[in-house]
Amino acid sequence: VKKVFSQMGGVIVAAVLVITARASLADHYYVPSGSMKPTVEIGDRIIVDKRAYGIRIPATETYVLSFDGPARGDVVVLSSPEDGRVLLKRVVGLPGDKIEVKEGRVYLGGQPVEVEQSPTSTIERLGEKSHRVSFQLGGGRDFPTTEIPKDQYLVMGDNRGDSKDGRYFGLVDRGSILGHAVGMYLHAGDWLWEPL
Repeated sequence: VKKVFSQMGGVIVAAVLVITARASLADHYYVPSGSMKPTVEIGDRIIVDKRAYGIRIPATETYVLSFDGPARGDVVVLSSPEDGRVLLKRVVGLPGDKIEVKEGRVYLGGQPVEVEQSPTSTIERLGEKSHRVSFQLGGGRDFPTTEIPKDQYLVMGDNRGDSKDGRYFGLVDRGSILGHAVGMYLHAGDWLWEPL
């Protein structure tokens, strides 16, 4: 009996370590919707760096060690302010920004963010980062001119006409952002590595 308890203790410790690592260090995520098309598709799988913005106590929004917050253009995993579901979105607005969204287009300080159209894709440039966006289903809901307060962010999907995002549920607190989606490792059933 003592030997069984000893072996079970090792299994329990290992399980706790795995759960803690997934909650605080890194995790993977299954994409359940098309809100981030064309960047990621339904069914894609991504790796999330949960220590990108700081180390937190597992299962809480409390940081033990805090790093720089999300950068403009980062793809992040966050808890929905509406129902706590885990969402995948792109950070478009940072603390201190004066931001507006009209017909899916982002305006910072009254100026439109650069968008390039080609016959095959639409590319949006957010700071240092460029990514594809889709307006095939329109631009979605507008977002009025807002100055973003400290520790809050505006997040949006890349599929502007089919994304329930910050234009619907408002700004998100830094504590709601669970990690930085760093890359896709499975797409359409194929193994690959594509940075996000």
